[in-house]
Amino acid sequence: MDHTQHDHPRDPRENYTCPMHPEVTKPAPGKCPKCGMDLVRVERKENKQQPAHEHHHQAGQGYDKHAGHHTENFLKRFWICLVLTVPVIVLSPMIQHWLGFAWHFPGDKYLLLLLGSVIYFYGGMPFFKGMVSEIKFRNIGMMTLVALAISVAFFYSVAVVLGLAGMDFFWELATLIDIMLLGHWLEMRSQMAASNALQSLVALLPSNVHVERDGSVTDIDIKELKNGEVVIIKPGEKIPADGWVLEGHSFVNESMLTGESKPVKKDKDEKLIAGAVNGDGSLKIRVTATGADSYLNKVISLVQSAQAAKSTTQNLADRVARWLTFISIGTGAITFIIWYANHDLSVALERMVTVMVTACPHALGVAIPLVVAVSTTISATHGLLIRNRTAFENARNITTIVFDKTGTLTKGSHEIQKIVSSTQQYTNQELLQYAAAVQQHSEHYIAKGILQELKTKELSLWPSTDFHYSQGIGVSATVRGKKVIAAGPNYFSRENKALPMIPAEIDQDGETIIFLLIDNEPAGLITLADTIRETAPRAIARLKQMNIKVYLLTGDNEKIAASVSKKLSMDGYFANILPHQKQEEIKEFQENGEVVAMTGDGVNDAPSLAQADVGIAVGSGTDVAAETADIILVNSDPEDVAVMISFGRSTYRKMKQNLAWAIGYNVAAIPLAAGVLYPYFMLSPAMGAVLMSLSTVIVAINARSLRLK
Repeated sequence: MDHTQHDHPRDPRENYTCPMHPEVTKPAPGKCPKCGMDLVRVERKENKQQPAHEHHHQAGQGYDKHAGHHTENFLKRFWICLVLTVPVIVLSPMIQHWLGFAWHFPGDKYLLLLLGSVIYFYGGMPFFKGMVSEIKFRNIGMMTLVALAISVAFFYSVAVVLGLAGMDFFWELATLIDIMLLGHWLEMRSQMAASNALQSLVALLPSNVHVERDGSVTDIDIKELKNGEVVIIKPGEKIPADGWVLEGHSFVNESMLTGESKPVKKDKDEKLIAGAVNGDGSLKIRVTATGADSYLNKVISLVQSAQAAKSTTQNLADRVARWLTFISIGTGAITFIIWYANHDLSVALERMVTVMVTACPHALGVAIPLVVAVSTTISATHGLLIRNRTAFENARNITTIVFDKTGTLTKGSHEIQKIVSSTQQYTNQELLQYAAAVQQHSEHYIAKGILQELKTKELSLWPSTDFHYSQGIGVSATVRGKKVIAAGPNYFSRENKALPMIPAEIDQDGETIIFLLIDNEPAGLITLADTIRETAPRAIARLKQMNIKVYLLTGDNEKIAASVSKKLSMDGYFANILPHQKQEEIKEFQENGEVVAMTGDGVNDAPSLAQADVGIAVGSGTDVAAETADIILVNSDPEDVAVMISFGRSTYRKMKQNLAWAIGYNVAAIPLAAGVLYPYFMLSPAMGAVLMSLSTVIVAINARSLRLK
């Protein structure tokens, strides 16, 4: 995916960001001012359950309360305002009265006004900008509340200095802004830490690369590296770009990219991922993808999209936060009226400010985004890539999982077991060569197994023409002037032909049979066997412990399907199923009230992946753009399906816990701020801000405690 192309009108709400510094956002492409990397476009992903036009017309869509703010900016403002707060507190008449001292000099109240004004305008600027954005996007929220509260306190205090009877709020204004700045810094740091855990992987790339040019090795800057170039990777060095091994062998550590804890053996023709760490061998590779086209950058883009997308729970939290904002403003106004009817103006204003600050739904606003940031990052660094947040959230409701067999529950690396000629006209060697010739243009696992056997026996590969592939049926081509067909049992059903006799020594339960027809006459058969993945039995057992029904869907014959299903203790199977029939089976499950997840390779199973409530692509490896899948399992490990569902349930629990805490805090805090316990207890504006910030920190800590099991 090219994040910099502009062959269509640009969406004015479109943003560009830096993979290393996501706080850097611009409306147009360019370079990051912090690290010099190319900015990438933040993609807008649509959920299956919601049409695109609804997404683009929701109030507040595209709004970010921290847009244009840097984490360091909040911290800098906090320290400056904190220093200025010290003389404000010392000069405050109320503080002097409480502490029993008096310190006055000519113009002291104007100095207090000056210091308070600096804190108000400088420290409050992020909140004023946030208020403008909230009003602009019709998304009134916490920034508006804070801006209104500090403005009421400031202008009342100015009026007191200029002659209005009462006591100023400058010390409360200063401490309130200090606490709000610190609270926002803590929030942004928590969210950035979750995102940076993945985005910092960019720093894994080496700065220099050993490139082979004109017969000699030259060191160049990684930015100059191009696709197709040959790179030398020495022991212990980092892989600079995606590529294929040309020479050498080594064990490569991909744990930071795929979650695979053990180093992976890499030999000739094996694929490498940028950012992985080479072991003790030397490798020569040909670069296939650099920069934005690399696996690493695609993963970062997917994570950014997933974190930006809003799920059902996030939309609920946003609606509740918005209503709480209006409730806070309304309660503040009512509180002012009631207190003003019985006390002076300063007391009434203090109560109103306290209500508006304390009831600020800050924790509610970050309750879900923090969990999203943490969960997407943890999952990505463990080989689970989330493309659709809503589908991931719905994974907790899955009642039935349908597995494709080949490459999912089995390794998919079929090896030839037997070659049986049915006529003396062709030898077994010739049958293998005919089969390899007709299969050489196919990417099917059967083709790979046959071609590997041809290579092992060092036989020549005959040319073929007129290649034709029939999905779920087989392949055909012209080889040495003869029409050759390599097909499974479905071919004979389609053509209404009798199935050739299968010798007794063939294990029909464990071997895949490919029939060879030459000039429409049966010439023989080839059998291949696949093996069940070591983790498949544990995966199925764990899913059944979760009370999830597990079924097998395969294009293989009845006996093989029954054999695999029995070995794994599955709830059932469907054999001889063509791709479009898989989709129909998924529909039938759904019509019976099941919440269905389909697990397949993301290519042949595209229709059923799209139909399922949750589409899970495995076997995708570095193909992170499996457009029909909601979740991608990089390691092709079926046990990761159970891990993903368990993690989805844990994530949802964290969301509910954060929502319950955030809402519960407001329910308890608003009456206290309004003064229901007066005269026994009075909550000050500063203490209200402390409680509000503390609730945000608790939500952040709870989100960060999420772990993938």
